[in-house]
Amino acid sequence: MNRHIKWAPILIAGIVIAYQFFSSEKFVNPETGRAAHVGMSTQQEAALGFQSYRQVLAQSQTIDSGPDFELVKTVASRLERTTGKAGEGFQWEVSLIRDRKVNAFCLPGGKIVVYTGIIPVTQNDAALAVVMGHEMAHATSRHGAQRVFQQNLTQTAMTGVAVSLSDMDYQKQRAVMGALGAGAQFGVLMPFSRKHESEADEIGLMYMARAGYDPQESIRFWQRMEKASEGGAPPEFASTHPSHETRIQQLQALMPKALEEYRRATAR
Repeated sequence: MNRHIKWAPILIAGIVIAYQFFSSEKFVNPETGRAAHVGMSTQQEAALGFQSYRQVLAQSQTIDSGPDFELVKTVASRLERTTGKAGEGFQWEVSLIRDRKVNAFCLPGGKIVVYTGIIPVTQNDAALAVVMGHEMAHATSRHGAQRVFQQNLTQTAMTGVAVSLSDMDYQKQRAVMGALGAGAQFGVLMPFSRKHESEADEIGLMYMARAGYDPQESIRFWQRMEKASEGGAPPEFASTHPSHETRIQQLQALMPKALEEYRRATAR
């Protein structure tokens, strides 16, 4: 098998990866202190976020009045003020979309979308702050730009290997590339995504506490989510998200710090 492997493409890919790594911007999260490389500038992120936001709104039915709209608007406003240095320069904007999806997201630059389907699950403003704080933390932590960087490195490595195996029998080449692709997915990209989810949980928890929402509601919310998805969630190693059980345990460990933030916020 070794006679079918050309080592020069792998060596070149390694050099390109080293260049991508050392020439990329490093971002230090002001909330957690975690350093990470990013594959886009903040200006590129904001431009893409704005473009995606406009596309979503153009294809959706937005709600611009009523109690749910006022609730979402109020929670967003309170959370925005807690993002500190990480949220500097963000042009925050929030939209409520009539859709049964149990979801919400925040795009780079501060464009927030909440679907009406999640309102019955959150049940109260504090639980909605759990969801929105988590999504806002993805944006302020530049998780999208970090994923772009990780995917660029992975793509470079996979291209180098593919070229190096170009003389190999096609079926063997497919088998090797399939195994490497699965290894990259389950061993690199999914754990990377789960790390982002846990970091967004941590930061979002602090955001909601600083905004004066009881952080203990985060536990109750994820317990409801766990109950609602019983039997439907994949095992953690095959998911981009931590399991509900892992999530709850991590939040419980962070609760003393969050409660201190909450006490300071509500004592003012």
